[in-house]
Amino acid sequence: MIIERDVAIAMDDGLELRADLYRPDGPARVPVIMTMGPYGKGVRYQDHYKHSWDWMIQAHPDLLPGSHHQWLTWETVDPEIWVAWGYAVMRVDSRGTGRSPGFLDILSKRETLDYYQAIEWAGTRDWSNGKVGLNGISYYAINQWHVAALQPPHLAAMIPWEGAADCYRDFFRHGGILSNKFLETWYPRQVLSVQHGNGAGPRDPWLNESATGSKSLSDKEREANRLATLANVSAREMDDRWYQERSPDWSKVITPFLSAANWAGYGLHPRGNFAAFMHAASRQKWLEGHPGRHEEWFYLDYGLQLQKRFFDYFLKDEQNGWGAEPRVWLNLRRPFTDDVELRKENEWPLSETQWTQLFLDADDDALSRIVPSRDGTKKFVAARESTHWLSSPLDEETEITGPLSLKLFISSSTSDADFFVTLQAFSPDGREVEFQGTVDPHTPLAQGWLRASHRKLCAERSLPYQPYHTHDEKQPLVPGDIYEIDIEIWPTCIVLPAGYHLVLDIRGSDFMRPSSSGDPLRSGSGPWLHDDAFDRPMTIFGGDVTIHTGPDSPSHLLVPIIPKRET
Repeated sequence: MIIERDVAIAMDDGLELRADLYRPDGPARVPVIMTMGPYGKGVRYQDHYKHSWDWMIQAHPDLLPGSHHQWLTWETVDPEIWVAWGYAVMRVDSRGTGRSPGFLDILSKRETLDYYQAIEWAGTRDWSNGKVGLNGISYYAINQWHVAALQPPHLAAMIPWEGAADCYRDFFRHGGILSNKFLETWYPRQVLSVQHGNGAGPRDPWLNESATGSKSLSDKEREANRLATLANVSAREMDDRWYQERSPDWSKVITPFLSAANWAGYGLHPRGNFAAFMHAASRQKWLEGHPGRHEEWFYLDYGLQLQKRFFDYFLKDEQNGWGAEPRVWLNLRRPFTDDVELRKENEWPLSETQWTQLFLDADDDALSRIVPSRDGTKKFVAARESTHWLSSPLDEETEITGPLSLKLFISSSTSDADFFVTLQAFSPDGREVEFQGTVDPHTPLAQGWLRASHRKLCAERSLPYQPYHTHDEKQPLVPGDIYEIDIEIWPTCIVLPAGYHLVLDIRGSDFMRPSSSGDPLRSGSGPWLHDDAFDRPMTIFGGDVTIHTGPDSPSHLLVPIIPKRET
């Protein structure tokens, strides 16, 4: 292959971004697989993300067959694989990161405009066939939604693999609650460490130079050369223009796409993948759901062949039947096994979904299909206690696939309350059904969050099975008064055998099981924790919370049950 490093791409304001380019050594014009982002085109996967790489190669010793793993970077495609398939691979350092100078402002309008111009640069090279595809994980998926809304003429197709969309609801503030723990770890380690001019940053093993540029800038200079992202997120409790400018306009996303969601990615990405399929204007869109670690299935043979077939169809015009494929691919999970069953559908949520109400009964901490015969209350101290609501054993094998929601009637001893909701399942012998999540190896079935003062719903965007909160007006509670709130719970997919039962965990702080290792990343919620003292002062969010149940307060969980099909 031909490898070009630090290729200059001029932007409209005169600044030059830097890119690495891998392409076939031959006369044929080829399509481009592209990423642009802040993680450093010269930061080797095996070096900067050694823990993740070691896990991957231990779990999958035959990972990426045919590749020597020479040119891998975090969450991007392998050039050795894709160039052999007849594609060019292009990685661009976004403005202010890696080898690209400028002001660092993640997911900003300026960064998105840069991406548009880089796509057009790639699509007009003499070695390009004029078709650019975007393909990457996480950040390299999130910004695909953004740039697609600008409709670059040479953008032909994209695969946002595990990519959040709504900057406020998916990423920074779950139900209005600041998701600080992940941001406090991710932003310094993965973004600031690779900020342009960081002389102490990682080294590019292919250039044998600094991955962050030849000029070293002082801490003060670098601080002046970036937006204070974490400070903005902390200061902005409501969904304002700042968040909205960092979220896609679905009405303008018309590019063909394959949206790949992780069933166990609670706290960051899957909500965006499902929302894109439901709301984006594109007429050629597919949705896929899979289990596993965050980066895992992207690099497995299943993921590679899925990506190749999709791009061969849209970027090479190969008539491989992709256009006739059903629009929804679901890898069905079952308890205590890594084996999955691929089932193809035509819509999301599934048309035959039986939306089933399970009512909370405070008299016996139960979940039941029958409204309790009398009113009851369940009180807990939000600062340290949780409540658990248990269903009766399932009469038959039951599939739960789709989004969930929880309606609660609540009161508080203070002016506000945060709700952290987790759906669990247990076998008849008491073992919990849990899965390897994107980070946490002990991820439950589903999770949701809501700050009670953010309970205001948008009538236009709320669905019977999925509440949508405006987050534009804070409505404090009057202590002791009863309020009706609706909590969005992110989608799940599980087939449970007869005899298993569901448990609904409701508490006033993050769901965390006791961990034998003491590692909070292995306790159920991974790094997506909400413990910022400024955002959640215990004088307000640590009070007594009461859940009201019964005929006058029909608190209930809405569960998407899929009926058995005729065989």
